Amino acid sequence: MALTMKTHRLRVKTIGGAPPGPRFRSQEVPATELNQGSMSLRSLLLSSDDETVRILRRVLSDLEISVEHCRASESAVRQLTRQRFESIIVDCSNLEEARSVLRSAKASPGNNRAVAIVLVDSSVGLRGGFDMGAHFVLHKPLTRERARSSFRAVRALMKRERRRQVRVAVQVPVECRGFGSAITYRGKTLDLCEGGMAVQFVGRVVKESSFRFSLELPGLGAKLELEGELAWDGGRNEGGVRFKNMNEEQHIALRHWLNNQLPEPEQDDPPVACRLSDLSLGGCYLETNSPFPAGTRITLSLKTGDFQAQAGGVVRIMHPEFGMGVEFIQTTALQRDHVRQMIDTLRANGEKSPELMVEPDGLEPIADPGQPAWSAPETEDTLVELFRNKSQVSVEAFLQQLRQQRHVTEAK
Repeated sequence: MALTMKTHRLRVKTIGGAPPGPRFRSQEVPATELNQGSMSLRSLLLSSDDETVRILRRVLSDLEISVEHCRASESAVRQLTRQRFESIIVDCSNLEEARSVLRSAKASPGNNRAVAIVLVDSSVGLRGGFDMGAHFVLHKPLTRERARSSFRAVRALMKRERRRQVRVAVQVPVECRGFGSAITYRGKTLDLCEGGMAVQFVGRVVKESSFRFSLELPGLGAKLELEGELAWDGGRNEGGVRFKNMNEEQHIALRHWLNNQLPEPEQDDPPVACRLSDLSLGGCYLETNSPFPAGTRITLSLKTGDFQAQAGGVVRIMHPEFGMGVEFIQTTALQRDHVRQMIDTLRANGEKSPELMVEPDGLEPIADPGQPAWSAPETEDTLVELFRNKSQVSVEAFLQQLRQQRHVTEAK
């Protein structure tokens, strides 16, 4: 292992009847949908290969994921307009059909955050699959063992993404002020989820697109002072706010409050076990058969004896069925302390590094995996630079450069 050191439960006043707000906000999931069991996870599969379909049906059934199978892109696109899916699986035997379905999923309000899985042969390759916008790329021909390993990470991400979009109907006062504006808007929330909220404003039409706002949720004990941007305008002084720039404490508080409102919160999948191969002050490379895609926010945890450490990170580079490069999130003093505790523990164990457990915290909306998922500063950390700059090279070329960097570091 190379060390690159250069560098109880609350009663909430809710709105009865149908979920509030205009119908086109269908990308949000009502809380009641979360209590239908794991089998409510749904995948859309486009493939005309009978053997591929047979293997995936078996694997996904074992993982309690239902499958809507389509042989043609027209029927798949039709399903995307009628149903919600947590994942979209396309077979690239017909490239144009595969691209058409992925484009339709991205344009669908109910499916634009679905996890995209692309099945490729040697003529398309891994890079071709990722260039199509895939989160996961699997080589054909598939085997049950390889598919099961990859879909373990897929299912964990599917569940986490769905939970991020679950909304809870709640009415509490909210006050907003536009950036650089003295105008204050008042209103009430209609519903709330981890990613944002629906608001009904009072008295005046909102003109700004970005806000600072505050609200106090029942039982939380303190006001949430957050930033957001107007994501949609529903008329009748209703609007949707997308949260942004939330710090760790705010994120944890909001998630905890939302979980307490659900009668039977859905359990996350067990974390994925990983082996640490390279470590620096800014990130680490983890070997695992079930890596998460670039742009996934993750939580790393390790336990040695009675001591346990956790740190947050973002996957910057992913190699299917092999591993992933993670950049630590260190935007706050608390996050930096968590990273330091983890690094100190790993260094103290030397070559007997304990097993790291990784669980997803949701996908970041990143168009280019080579760009930071947050406002990250420039770095002289050579391992992180490798993650940022080598996302386009082949797995073999990346691993060769990783080994070369490791030898240089060990020599120093």
